[in-house]
Amino acid sequence: MTEDPYVTHRSLLFTVAYEMLGSAADAEDVLQESWLRWADIDHAQVRDPRAYLVRIVTRQALNRLRALSRSREDYVGEWLPEPLLTSPDVAEDVELAESVSIAMLTVLETLGPAERAVFVLREVFDMPYGEIAEAIGKSAATVRQIARRAREHVAARRPRVQVDRSEQQAVVDRFLAALRTGQLQELMEVMAPDVVMIADGGGVVAAALDPIHGVAAVAELLARANQVVDALTTTSVWLNGAPAGRIEFDGEPSAVSLAVEDGRITRIYVVRNPRKLTRLDEPADLAR
Repeated sequence: MTEDPYVTHRSLLFTVAYEMLGSAADAEDVLQESWLRWADIDHAQVRDPRAYLVRIVTRQALNRLRALSRSREDYVGEWLPEPLLTSPDVAEDVELAESVSIAMLTVLETLGPAERAVFVLREVFDMPYGEIAEAIGKSAATVRQIARRAREHVAARRPRVQVDRSEQQAVVDRFLAALRTGQLQELMEVMAPDVVMIADGGGVVAAALDPIHGVAAVAELLARANQVVDALTTTSVWLNGAPAGRIEFDGEPSAVSLAVEDGRITRIYVVRNPRKLTRLDEPADLAR
């Protein structure tokens, strides 16, 4: 018996929805809605099931993204993407790993819904402009213009330097070791002078409401966090295709993703909102 195309392409469909939404929970909801629509049509009439399913998922994700954009305006503090536990294998596809990185998803959050959909489908999944046009309900010429604007927007904001995973791992290990000891000097040495830390507590747990700028301010805050808790544990994990950290302050988990340039940390993304930390026990199945 031939496997249902929805099952065959589920990992791809989840990845499309996740990159458009930055939320695994919302991506799963979109997949459920898409499956219901897929189940309701005559599959024999579908010439290209993969393209058809991507169109369904894109339309559902766009609808959800437009609704979410209003609720995110009322979000308490900074909004960061939901981190995913991934296997090291994801890093073997460099483009996929970069596209699902917390740094890139944070940049994509600054795009409008249509721009985000076009960027993800074109730049990450290399879909033809005509197929993207069908998926988002615009002409191919309009899609080309949107794609150009989105590329320029992302290029101006994306991390400048890509590092290999061994260098990333080394920096993560140094950072986690310095965090465990709470040594201010060691923390300062692993970070760039203009480092920025962004934390997401969602108003549920304590977290800085605004980005913290500069190595002195970030190191002091991290060292102080070490001093005010009874127990701090750190674990090196793979999140969103790159080495990262899982930290527990008195049993409360946080996911920490780092952007690295020239051997030093330039961005620290700390997700503390417990509603966004439900996918850290089983690796997500991502695919292009």
